[in-house]
Amino acid sequence: MGSLGWIAWAALRYDFGATRAGRAAASAMWRPSVPPQTFLKVQVSCSHHNYVAEECYDDMDLLVTRKGAIRAGSGEYGIIPGSMGTGSYIVKGLGNPASFQSASHGAGRRMSRNAARKRFSAQDLMEQTRGVECRKDSGVIDEIPGAYKPIEKVMEQQRDLVEVVAQLKQVVCVKG
Repeated sequence: MGSLGWIAWAALRYDFGATRAGRAAASAMWRPSVPPQTFLKVQVSCSHHNYVAEECYDDMDLLVTRKGAIRAGSGEYGIIPGSMGTGSYIVKGLGNPASFQSASHGAGRRMSRNAARKRFSAQDLMEQTRGVECRKDSGVIDEIPGAYKPIEKVMEQQRDLVEVVAQLKQVVCVKG
């Protein structure tokens, strides 16, 4: 197996384990209190957003690097997150060849991490994440919602890349 093959194998093993553990934890926490019709009937990729994949376009085998982007092949499901204080979107790819079947991974930064740390306070973080269970300390100020572009605008700008299947309301956000 070539080096790209080993990278893909390691990524898939990590993805499978992390997805399985996350799904089990989420089910244990939320299923008893959420009506069954609330859950999607499809498996959604955890949407790796920094990777290289071997893909074929116009009869050419290429290495496609996605940095801050997810694969959005025709009919493929993914998740596009907003910031820690806004919602996220479950999407279905449209397979747009002009984007190499890709879409943005999320809202994207409006400012650098350092700029966010200088501009915002822990009080700002508390206000911008009101109603969301998450860390609200100075260690995550660089992730404050105000440091990100509005996810609604980002989604509007990529409507030729993905179809929105569901909009999720942020209730809990786990940051390291």
